[in-house]
Order: sequence, then C-alpha cells, then structure tokens
Amino acid sequence: MATTLQLCRFCIRTDSDNFGGRSGAIPSRRKPISVRCSGDSDSSSSVAVDPDNFDAKSFRRNLTRSKNYNRKGFGHKEETLELMNREYTSDIIKKLKENGNEYTWGSVTVKLAEAYGFCWGVERAVQIAYEARKQFPDERIWITNEIIHNPTVNKRLEEMEVKNIPIEEGKKRFDVVDKKDVVVLPAFGAAVDEMLVLNDKNVQIVDTTCPWVTKVWNVVEKHKKGDFTSIIHGKYAHEETIATASFAGTYIIVKDMTEAMYVCDFILGGELNGSSSTKEAFMEKFKNATSEGFDPERDLVKVGIANQTTMLKGETEEIGRLVERTMMQKYGVQNVTDHFLSFNTICDATQ
Repeated sequence: MATTLQLCRFCIRTDSDNFGGRSGAIPSRRKPISVRCSGDSDSSSSVAVDPDNFDAKSFRRNLTRSKNYNRKGFGHKEETLELMNREYTSDIIKKLKENGNEYTWGSVTVKLAEAYGFCWGVERAVQIAYEARKQFPDERIWITNEIIHNPTVNKRLEEMEVKNIPIEEGKKRFDVVDKKDVVVLPAFGAAVDEMLVLNDKNVQIVDTTCPWVTKVWNVVEKHKKGDFTSIIHGKYAHEETIATASFAGTYIIVKDMTEAMYVCDFILGGELNGSSSTKEAFMEKFKNATSEGFDPERDLVKVGIANQTTMLKGETEEIGRLVERTMMQKYGVQNVTDHFLSFNTICDATQ
C-alpha cells in the first residue's frame, strides 16, 4: 500500500541530441539519490516503491496497471487519425500517389519513396497525444520531451496547449506539475527516474512510448539479469538512449562503428587496430556514456548488444558482428555464448 510520504530514488537529467532537442548540462553518470517525495498517493492509483529493493521492470509493469496510466488511447482514434491525415497529407503527395509515386512538373521529376512518412510507432504516439487533449479538455497537459522530432507536430501540440516541462539550469522542473495534471510520455519513452517522480505525484500518465523502444528495454533487462554489460548503439544524450540506459544495469553507449572498434580494441589489448590506449583514456573518452562505477577491465568480460531504435539498422548489425567476433577471439568460439548476447531489437522502419 502506498503512503503519503514515500522514499524514492531518482535523479533528473535533461536531454540533448543532434535533432534539435533541448540541451542542458548532462551529468557524466546517472547516480540515484535518495530524496523525500511528498504526495497524495493512494493504493488505487500510485505504485508503492521500495528503494532498497527497487526493480525498474517490475515498477514499470505495476505502473502500467494503475488507474492513472494509459497507453492505448481513449477511444477517439478515428477522429484523431482524420485530423492527422488532413494535416500531414499534401496535394503533392496525393498527386504522386495517384500517378504511381512519380510525377513530372515541367523539367523536374519527383519520385516518392516506397516507404515514407511516419512509421507506425510515431503515428501511434501522435494519435494518442492528440486524443489526450480531447479526453482532458480542461486539464493542464505536460509532456516530458518533444513527442517526436517534427516541428509541425510539436507546433500543433503547442497550439493544443500541451506544454513542455520547463528546464532550469539543466534540470526539468517537475515541481510545476500538480496532482490533477496530465503528463504525456513521448514516443522515445521516459527514464525510470522521471516515472518515479510522476508516480509519486499521482498524476494522469499518458504513455506514447513506441513498443519497439520498450522491446529494447526488455533486452537490457535480460542483460542485467545475466550480469552482462549492455553495449548500447546510440547517442548518450538522446532521450531514448537515456531512457534505455535507465533500465540497464551496467552499460556503455557507443555512437558509431569507430567507437565500437575502440571498445573492442581495448577488450583485445590493442590487437584489433591499436586505437585504444590506457584505462584512464578509455574512461575519459566515455565519461558521459557509461554507468556509475564502470570499469572497462571488469565490465567488458560479458557483453550484450542493444540499440537506440533511430540508429541505422545496418550499423547496429555491423557493431553486433564486430563485438561477437571480438569475444570469440578473446575467449574462444566454444565459449562465446558465455560472453556475448544478442537479441533482435532492430526497427526496420528506421532503415
């Protein structure tokens, strides 16, 4: 049973990415701290949290079952999809589709890609966010980050008076959120620490997280249970990767093949391409992209692969093959399953 005063572990950190997201001071580690969270929680809507035996996956599973949580929309799908189709289907697209995805205007021929527009996960997120305003016409609605990185969509939500959580000195001001407010979690998801704050405040949560993102969260949970370090292919300051890292145990984030090769070269003691050097240099290079207390000599013995879903599919697969070959070379082909895990978390829509 939840009480009116809970002891929660959380830290709030803001986000920055290469797609126009908000920027702020990013701490080098995600270190949980113990704080007192006042609130008006009750047993039917808020999830009780035990800070000494906290399990992120169990917490989120229980949160999804609370009465103040919604991730399926509110029954206004037909209306909201009609609105989206009107707003995001232009006359040019219509003309191209009517003519086999190709049309010539004067000396210019335009071809429409076979796969274009919003992927299913993004379409679902925008639809549910639009539904939230229709479901809660008079309530204040907040969103923890941009719903997606699309200026038109974000402008439309702004016009609907869906407000971004304000940021001051690199920290999100969750204190502006009241119990009767509604908070939308974007398609990229939200970190566990943010969910803890919202749970304690007992607000209405509208979760638009893409199911492909939650699939990655399940994978890093499997890594954690097996004492494997998660090598996450992504951008350490991107909100999706921040959320994924919050569900992981020990992790390191690599943004591309070059950084992955550096990590693998360190594992092999410089025998891959000689790009790595000392442990101190390693930690300086990845100071913003590793879990608290990360030790490359200890934590790169057993590794698993995960990814930010908006990274290129081919590069994630290439990094996975590189790490697998590295562990085979280090520990022998016959022992590779003891040192390497890989699950398919590739989102084909990104490719």
